[in-house]
Amino acid sequence: MPFFATTYRYADDSTEALDATRSTHRDYLAGLVEAGSLTLSGPYVGGAAGALLVFEVETEQDVRALVDADPFVVEGLVTEITVREWLPVLGRVSQHL
Repeated sequence: MPFFATTYRYADDSTEALDATRSTHRDYLAGLVEAGSLTLSGPYVGGAAGALLVFEVETEQDVRALVDADPFVVEGLVTEITVREWLPVLGRVSQHL
C-alpha cells in the first residue's frame, strides 16, 4: 500500500486553540494508528508551526478524508495541507515499513 507524506501548516496565533484541542487530535490520530492508516506523525520544531503525518492508505482521496476529520482541521487550526505520495527507501524507519 502506498505512503503519503502530509504536511500541516497551523494558523498564526493558534497556540492556545491547538493546546485546547490537542488531546482530542491525538486521540483521533491514535485511532488511525490502531487502524493501520497512520504510520507516524509529529510537529515540526522551530520555524513555521506545523506537522508531518505519514499515512499508509490506497489513495490521496483516502488521506484527504482522514485529514478532513482531524479535530485540528475541523476547528480551522490548519491553514494549509499538502499531500504527496512518498516512497521510503533507506533508513532505520524504512526497515519497519
